[in-house]
Amino acid sequence: MALRELASLEKYLGLKKPNKYSTQGDKKVPVLQNNNAPPLVGLVTIACHLVKEAKRPELLGDGAEGRAVVQQWLEYRVTKLDSHIEDTKSILKDLNLYMQDKVYLAGNQLTLADVLMYYGIHSIILDLAVQEKEQYVNVARWFDHIQHHPGVRHHLPPVVVLRNRLYTSRHH
Repeated sequence: MALRELASLEKYLGLKKPNKYSTQGDKKVPVLQNNNAPPLVGLVTIACHLVKEAKRPELLGDGAEGRAVVQQWLEYRVTKLDSHIEDTKSILKDLNLYMQDKVYLAGNQLTLADVLMYYGIHSIILDLAVQEKEQYVNVARWFDHIQHHPGVRHHLPPVVVLRNRLYTSRHH
């Protein structure tokens, strides 16, 4: 899965020449074969390298605090979401609470944290019933916003997130 995410990230970043990737170990950790330099290992390491290669530093966060928050969410993606240390309901509950008053995970614009968390959480959101999605309204709002951001979704199917809440099912 990580290799598809990296390929989609390359497209989103507008990188013309696709990189050569492999995986290592049981967990299929992505490895970027870097011409004359040593290989880069790990989703976050490679993703940050691609962002720098594309000259898109704003995706890594604004200022020291913004960059720290982006790194925190990238670490969360790898340590909690990918390794399933916590069950998905717990992850969704935490994320829902965090997103209560936010549009993006870090700061006021899309960052690499949003893109990689979106890729990582896509299959979880896809498997939720509509009623379950409504329990995590802040996650659903954020998810829908990110999936409609130009160029982000590439390899993933769109997900219908919320029913229209303008009309109730009751007749007055």
